[in-house]
Amino acid sequence: MAVIDDLIREEENGSLSFGNYQLTSKTKKDGFNYNGDIYKIKTFNEITKLERNGMFVYESVPGTTVHEFRATDKAVNLIVEGAADAQVTLELEAEKEYKIHIDKVYAGKMKTNLGGKLNLSVELGADKKVDILVEKI
Repeated sequence: MAVIDDLIREEENGSLSFGNYQLTSKTKKDGFNYNGDIYKIKTFNEITKLERNGMFVYESVPGTTVHEFRATDKAVNLIVEGAADAQVTLELEAEKEYKIHIDKVYAGKMKTNLGGKLNLSVELGADKKVDILVEKI
């Protein structure tokens, strides 16, 4: 896998890929239309942030590249890669419990906060990617 040079794109399988953790200065792209929604991406080596219709969707510190992002009302699935371990925050439904799978291994349950945010730490590095599945219970 590789960084997304055009910052955000729709894949042939209908998923969304975004981010470029190799950029040294903050770069953004606004107005990307995907499935009837408007997306905005801000990304570089320190942070990657995705918004849908002006609302928070995804953030990582430091920056990451996300492949095959899919979100439904029941689950979020994505593949993350980056230069170093990252803190990933997802916007989900407020005060709900979710099952977390990392690289197809069950990692436990987590409950979102009042704002619906779920925080995960992922181990990344050279040529390492992590498959994340978050399923609503």
